[in-house]
Amino acid sequence: MFDWTLLHPMVVHFPIALLIAGFLFELIAAFSGKEFFGKAALYLLVLGTAGAVAAYFSGEFAGEGLSESGSLKNALEAHEEAAKMAMGIMVLTAIVRIALVVVHAYRGLYRAAAVLLYMIGVLLVSRTGYYGGELVYKHAAGVQLSLGADVQNAGSGALPPAYGGEDNDDDDDDDDD
Repeated sequence: MFDWTLLHPMVVHFPIALLIAGFLFELIAAFSGKEFFGKAALYLLVLGTAGAVAAYFSGEFAGEGLSESGSLKNALEAHEEAAKMAMGIMVLTAIVRIALVVVHAYRGLYRAAAVLLYMIGVLLVSRTGYYGGELVYKHAAGVQLSLGADVQNAGSGALPPAYGGEDNDDDDDDDDD
């Protein structure tokens, strides 16, 4: 059976990559005047925003499986709040960008405002990713430790040498002085 709490780490990297790439394409389009980059930026914005919504809701589901206490609770709340804000700004950015294109007003100050909004959204997405990285690498949220059968079957609780236990001096180094 598929563990749905594992969906978040599979989904979350797509909106980060798509939105950052879309913003870079937006900048290239603004400075080069090439329509291709503007269209690509719009598609990446829409796909990245859809991915951000999926990442947010899959994160909500994944967070339900964590026992929240102490610093983990604070880190999880910071990540969740950052994700909510990033998703909201990216949805707003996509709506504004699409509306400006539909009414043929994506130029001048309107374009500058939309690009600024996009930049704020990308910064918020990056901040959310940073907090998510802290959850995993600092707090081991969602990480399951698997040491292998030799440790699980040992019964003594001692770790074998490969996992930091005592060395039986069978190594090939020259420390036999």
